[in-house]
Amino acid sequence: MKPVSVKNLSITLGAAQILPDVSFDVAAGECFGLVGESGSGKSTVLRCASMLWSIWDGEVRIGDQSVRDMDVMERCRTLQMVFQDPYGSLHPRQSVRTVLSEPLAIHGLDNRQDRMKAALSDVGLPSEFLDRFPHQMSGGQRQRVAIARALILEPDVLFLDEPTSALDVSVQAEILNLLARLRQEKGFTYIMVSHDLAVVDHMCERFAVMQSGRIVEVLDRDDIVANRAKEPYARELIGASLAYEQVV
Repeated sequence: MKPVSVKNLSITLGAAQILPDVSFDVAAGECFGLVGESGSGKSTVLRCASMLWSIWDGEVRIGDQSVRDMDVMERCRTLQMVFQDPYGSLHPRQSVRTVLSEPLAIHGLDNRQDRMKAALSDVGLPSEFLDRFPHQMSGGQRQRVAIARALILEPDVLFLDEPTSALDVSVQAEILNLLARLRQEKGFTYIMVSHDLAVVDHMCERFAVMQSGRIVEVLDRDDIVANRAKEPYARELIGASLAYEQVV
């Protein structure tokens, strides 16, 4: 369980500033949300903070360490990401056994069979799934495998990039409840990107509203229903979400 601190994160490509200046802090064990319209920079923040993109300015710290100062092995043991699309994040020709055993082999961890079975059990899948391929699983099962892959190295922090948006509505609640249970049991710190404020309300204690690469306001979960946002864009975003839920 470790806190995450993002300070003055920015990206400049030529004359264009993609992320002008992003700063926020996440407490150890907290689930912090990033919300906003498409293209507002939410997923870009995660890609920078995880060092999937390395050309950025500012500082990202996990605990007392900068992610830039961690070597790749240490960073992978500390931080993992669950991506939006379970269809694209798993190799179509690799079995679940291969998907889960590869990080264990890279990091030289023993008891691999037991670790793989435990990771599948954590996400509610039987050990028989080790010999299945992605095309033999539903979307929800694929995402559970992707979460198991993120858990296999026992990280402190998980970045969740719209982990349910590619799934059927009937499956979304199952995955969200799974993620909530895992955080409670294992003490993970989450940063979750979502365009759905109902998901944020279910998962996050606090969330930041992003617009054009900037954080315009940080709010508590309780601010959603009463729409206590002060910034006009944040109020408009929350108001539109509440109006949509009433119609549905």
